[in-house]
Amino acid sequence: MATQIVSGKTAITATINGEARDWLCEPRQTLLEVLRDTLGLTGSKEGCSNGNCGACNVIMDGRLVNTCCVLAVEADETEITTVEGLATSDGLSTLQQNFIEGAGLQCGFCTPGFLVSTKALLDKNPNPTDEEIRWWLAGNLCRCTGYDKILSAIKKTIAETNAS
Repeated sequence: MATQIVSGKTAITATINGEARDWLCEPRQTLLEVLRDTLGLTGSKEGCSNGNCGACNVIMDGRLVNTCCVLAVEADETEITTVEGLATSDGLSTLQQNFIEGAGLQCGFCTPGFLVSTKALLDKNPNPTDEEIRWWLAGNLCRCTGYDKILSAIKKTIAETNAS
């Protein structure tokens, strides 16, 4: 699709959580700004604004990305999954439920990034080793839980998924 400029803003179309979405953005706006402020998808959090904390992670065209480091114009004609897209029509996903039940979150600020990172990992490898889980989560910072409960919630999800 040809990029269209309207009043100094660029028209963007993307599929977000399975739904076609259109928006206008300035060339300098990050995808995080657009998700939160324009589209009302506030699950992704702004933690560091430089790609170091993982709180703003989404899956874009099958790749885990930090939305604070992606310009919104780069999202044109992409497919994006945010933390809001992890839930099913029946409610929370198994991963989300296990985070809650296993106390894999405390303040919750980093939780969306951990959930999306884990989803990206499990999409690529449904039965990862502990080392692979830790590697995929290395870009996510948590100051509350100490990571053990997060890892336990992920391992429980893997075990439940593989059992069914």
